[in-house]
Amino acid sequence: MATEQQHQLQQEQPQHEQQKQEEEAAAMLVAVTTCKYSNRVLLKTILERDDGGVGLVGKRVLIGGWVKSSKEETKDPVPPPPPPQAVDKESKVEISCVEIIQSRIPFFRSIINVLGGGNYHVREKLEKPAPRPLPPPPPSIAFLQVSDGSCVATLQVHVASSIAPPCQLLPIGTCILVEGVLMQPLVPRKHVIELKVERILHIGTVEHDKYPLSKKKVPFEMLRDYSQFRPRTTTVASVVRISNALTFATHTFFQNHGFLYVQVPIITTTDCEGFSEKFQVTTLLGKADIKVKPNTRNETDGVSPEVIKSAVKEKSKVIEELKRSESNKEALTVAVQDFHKTNELASQLEAREKSKPGTSLKADIKFSEDFFARQTYLTVSGRLHLESHACALGNVYSVGPRFRADSTKRVAEMSMIDIEMAFSQLEDAMSCADDFFKFLCKWILDNCSEDLKFVSKRINKTCTAHLQSMISTTIEKISYADAVNSFKQVADNKFEKKLEWGDVLTADHLSYLAEEIYNKPVIIYNYPKEVKPFYARLNDDRKTVAAFDMVVPKAGTLISGSQNEERFDMLSSRIKELGLPREQYEWYLDLRRHGTVKHSGFSLGFDHMVLFATGLTDIRDVIPFPRSFGKANN
Repeated sequence: MATEQQHQLQQEQPQHEQQKQEEEAAAMLVAVTTCKYSNRVLLKTILERDDGGVGLVGKRVLIGGWVKSSKEETKDPVPPPPPPQAVDKESKVEISCVEIIQSRIPFFRSIINVLGGGNYHVREKLEKPAPRPLPPPPPSIAFLQVSDGSCVATLQVHVASSIAPPCQLLPIGTCILVEGVLMQPLVPRKHVIELKVERILHIGTVEHDKYPLSKKKVPFEMLRDYSQFRPRTTTVASVVRISNALTFATHTFFQNHGFLYVQVPIITTTDCEGFSEKFQVTTLLGKADIKVKPNTRNETDGVSPEVIKSAVKEKSKVIEELKRSESNKEALTVAVQDFHKTNELASQLEAREKSKPGTSLKADIKFSEDFFARQTYLTVSGRLHLESHACALGNVYSVGPRFRADSTKRVAEMSMIDIEMAFSQLEDAMSCADDFFKFLCKWILDNCSEDLKFVSKRINKTCTAHLQSMISTTIEKISYADAVNSFKQVADNKFEKKLEWGDVLTADHLSYLAEEIYNKPVIIYNYPKEVKPFYARLNDDRKTVAAFDMVVPKAGTLISGSQNEERFDMLSSRIKELGLPREQYEWYLDLRRHGTVKHSGFSLGFDHMVLFATGLTDIRDVIPFPRSFGKANN
């Protein structure tokens, strides 16, 4: 019986080993599957394996990427040829007559030189042999650290000088497409695997002196002027991958919860919040038939354009500082007025340079003749348009750019995630916002581990722990009134002005609530109606509205939302109370006239979420092409 069992085990063991080998081979094949549309292998599939890629040694791959760093090493020199062997005296040596004469030529030249004088020097000079060509450079190997953007790590690629000149490959930023064999380094180094190139299919050279990333470390301030190259840096590449993961997580969350994705317009006729600074859209400026009003006096006579532009920048910085501090509202008001005057002077000066003398930029525009035959703007929020679909389809969401013409802000264009839910109230919106935020944090931890390791090492050591704490923490929900009361417990010298009911909660107040008082995310709800958009639903006390903000430690306000007013009379009264042009909102009022329903929603600042996840401090460093006051380079 035992013999039969041993025989059976002997038969099963080879089958088991063969099956294991087949599974490992299949896993290897899947791990290095090439891109369908470029036939190259992503470096991520090599370098982010558990073994670092060692299991792929000997495999032939085609990879493409950009050189992040490089060096050249010279091969050992070729040994000189062995000395000629001594000729045996007894061996016969045959010498021709020509060889004898050639060996005597120096002797004959000496005799001619003595007897014939200086003529021979000219002849000798003419017969002087050409200089020998320079010896070829010794063979070398170019070691390149190549990145294709799929992961943080780089692959070491070495190219022999016999395959391509090192001078073409070594500059930082060079693009290559190469084929070769994966192998372990002969000398143990930082990398456990490298690519020995056998064939080069493409070299995209770099003008080293003009390439802004030629230096290994470039400050963020400089990178903002070269947004076309920023993704080639390791930091910005990690930011982009984290941003991509957050986008995917957004669609995953809402699709899994039955939401429909809707694209809302960028151009709108409506001020979506009622009091925002908007960008106006027109095609009439610059056309020949536009009449320009005569300028009776020139306030910019004798003023240099450079001086005006410099003054605008300086005043803008002052406003930003006052806006962030929120310490002196009167000083802020004066600074804003001063800024507008200076900006107007700059506009007048620019107009004088572009138009005839004696005219200003202020044109008599007839919007009835414009492209849309009426005034139009770049949208500030997508929630109003999203409501029209929520009131027909249930739960909807949108992702897209939103614009604010506020020079005190760091950026004019930001990406926002807007959602609207029919048959839901304020509590439902707050609950959804909490779940969505935690889902995003967990998704980043689960799917961006390598990027988070890099971010923790280079930017913020606590970002991973911070994300983890957001998942496990129960969010605190307090009313605006409770928030104001909580500041009565704070020492008087903490804030310059004592907070009273009805005051705006500044960024400093909100940060203090989340970081000092509660030390976790906080939702503040039921704000005074004066500080929230006109469409927020009026509460029974007639003083507050069903609106909320989610404030996160070290990030500030990430989400703002509300239950929207579904009652026609109430909404109409709010529009009239705020002095908003009713004709802009007739389509919005129609949703209350016909089949109204209770609904709520919120907006998440996507770029601020990326900023929070990466630990960076300036929002311009997480937006691919940041647009800010005086800055729109491409």
